This record gives sequence, C-alpha cells and structure tokens, in this order.
Amino acid sequence: MSRQPLQVGQTAPDFTLRDQNGRDVSLSEALRDRAVLLVFYPFAFSGICTGELGEIRDDLGRFESEALTTFAISCDPMFSLRAWADQEGYFFPLLSDFWPHGQVASDYGVLDETAGKAMRGTFLVAPDGRIAWTLVNPSGQARDLTGHEEALLRLTSA
Repeated sequence: MSRQPLQVGQTAPDFTLRDQNGRDVSLSEALRDRAVLLVFYPFAFSGICTGELGEIRDDLGRFESEALTTFAISCDPMFSLRAWADQEGYFFPLLSDFWPHGQVASDYGVLDETAGKAMRGTFLVAPDGRIAWTLVNPSGQARDLTGHEEALLRLTSA
C-alpha cells in the first residue's frame, strides 16, 4: 500500500467510474442528494467479498435510502462485475476501478499495490464531501458493515 487510508474530516477525492452496466457514476453527482458509503473490496467472486456484498443485497434498506447510497468498488473489469452482479443479484452499483488500475483505491489509501487489489476500506462520505466515518480491514478479514449507521445518524440529525 503506497499511502495511509483517508481519515475522518479529510476531503474525499472525487471520481467517475463505470458500473457493472457500463454507466458512468460519479461521487460528486451522488453527493448532491445524500451521503455515499464507499465499500472497497478485493475481488469479485471471492468468498468474503461475496458474503459482504450479499449482506448489502439482503438488507438493502440499510445501504440505500433517502439519506444514503452505496457504491461497491474493486479493481475488477466491468464485465467481471456484470457477471458477478447477475449471478448474485446485486442491484446496487458495483464500480470498476480497473483502469488506470486501482487509481481510486490508491487515492483513498486502500490499494494493495503488491497484490493489485483494493483492501477492505469503507468510507462514509458526507454530502459536503468530507469523510464522516471510516473502517479499513485487511483483505482476509470481513468487515462489520453496521458501523456506518451511527455516523449516518449523526449526519442526518445535525
């Protein structure tokens, strides 16, 4: 990993990436309406990643609402993400950080350059573009996807 993960209070770098359907998705555009949860993960079709994204799919109301949208981001090519989304029934944006390889993961400080994959970095970006909450786990350790909820509650009640 080339740099430290972004911390609470820092400005989230803007990006535009393609989703599994080939549509451009930009952070700044999404932030106009609500907070954005960025869920970086190592690889499509891998066990822990399938479990984590399955949790998002199975309880989508916690991750997609008037106050929040969720983007799952990996260094996989768009077509791999499409096949995985179709297989697993993921109807939320899976964004491809394939080329330039891992640039967005690097900007957020969660690119494992040795392995060419994103680490398990999670960032709640407030509508003002600042990081409101973050959690980074090693690749082999599943993350607790409930932590963002308290931070989101603080954002929406402020």
